[in-house]
Amino acid sequence: MFAGIGGFRSGLEQAGGFECVGFCEIDRYAEAAYRAIYDTEGEKFYSDIAGIDTAEMLDFDLLTGGFPCQSFAGCGLRKGFDDPRGALFFELARIIGDKRPAAFLLENVKGHLVHNQGETYKKILITLSELGYIIEWRVLNTRSWLPQERKRVYIVGHHRADRAGKIFNFEECGGADLRKIIGGTQGQRVYDSGGIACTQCAGDGGQGVHTGLYTVDMNHDPKLLNYIRCIVARYDSGITNFKGTSSGVLVEMSPRVIDLADKSEFFESERTAYAVVVVDENGKERYFRIRKLMPLESWRAQGFTTEQFNKAAALGICDSRLYKMSGNSVSVPVIKAIGERIRDIIFDGGENSA
Repeated sequence: MFAGIGGFRSGLEQAGGFECVGFCEIDRYAEAAYRAIYDTEGEKFYSDIAGIDTAEMLDFDLLTGGFPCQSFAGCGLRKGFDDPRGALFFELARIIGDKRPAAFLLENVKGHLVHNQGETYKKILITLSELGYIIEWRVLNTRSWLPQERKRVYIVGHHRADRAGKIFNFEECGGADLRKIIGGTQGQRVYDSGGIACTQCAGDGGQGVHTGLYTVDMNHDPKLLNYIRCIVARYDSGITNFKGTSSGVLVEMSPRVIDLADKSEFFESERTAYAVVVVDENGKERYFRIRKLMPLESWRAQGFTTEQFNKAAALGICDSRLYKMSGNSVSVPVIKAIGERIRDIIFDGGENSA
C-alpha cells in the first residue's frame, strides 16, 4: 500500500525471502517510476486504496504501507484523522481486518506519536490491536544506516505470541549528532559539517523539511566527510525563492568581495543561485556558494541504487518530482533490517508463511 517508488519492496528484496504479489499507488508519476524500477509483470495493481474490494484480492502474508504523513507532521496543519489523507489509515485497517495477513509493517512520521496529545497514536494502536494482532513499534533513525537524520515510527503486527517483543530487539548505530552552529529560520541556519545531515522530508508531500546549510571544505587539504550535506527547501520560499530549488550544499570559497545587495551577480560563472557570508566565532568572514543537491544524490541518501534512479529518470520525470519521490519514500536499509527480523522471527526464516 502507498507504494511510492518501492522503498518497502527494495528493502524486503534485499532482506531476502519475500516476493511481491501486488502494489497500490495513486500518484501516476510514482507508479510509472515503480514499474520502471521493478519487474511487475503478473502482479496485481490498485490505483486507490479506498476502491479496493478485499473480496477479490489475492491472499498474502505481509502487508506494508507508509500511510500519508502530512496530517500528522509538525510542519503541516496537523488535522490528523480529520484530514482525508490521515483517514487513509482506516483503509489500511480495513484491508488488514478483511484479509488477515500473518503480519504487517507500517511507517509514519514521529509527529503522530504526540499528535492530539497522543490520542491519535492511541487510536492507531487500539484499532490494530482490536484486529487481533500483537503490536510492536519503535522509533528508528535512518542515520544508523544512511547519512541523514530521519526519525520515523515503524509498527509491526503479527500473531506470534511466543515471540512478542523480539522484532525491534536490535541495536542502532550511527553517525554524529546534528550540530547547529548558527540559528535562524529555515534556509538560513547553518549546521556543523562534522555532524549528520537533516532529514530528506519532514512533511508536506515530500516538499517540506527542516532545512539547513552545510559547509564543505574546499581548501587545498580538505577534511573529507562521510556524510552528505543537503537541504530540501520548500518550493517558492527558503533560500532562493526559485521554484524547484529543493536541495543543495554550501561550498566554501576563497575570501572575496561580494555585494550582498546584488544577488544576480553572485558567482555567476559557477551558475550559483545564491551566496552567503558567515562570520564565525573568531570574527573571520567565510564565503560560500550553494550547489543544488542532484536528484540522484537524494535517491542515494534513501538507499536506492544509481541503476534504480536511472530507470526512473529515463521516463523524463522532472527533477521536482524526483526529489518528491525520494523524500516521500521510506529508507531502504531500515526496511531491510526490519524485514530480516520479520522473516526470521515471524516466518521462521522463510519456512512458515501462516
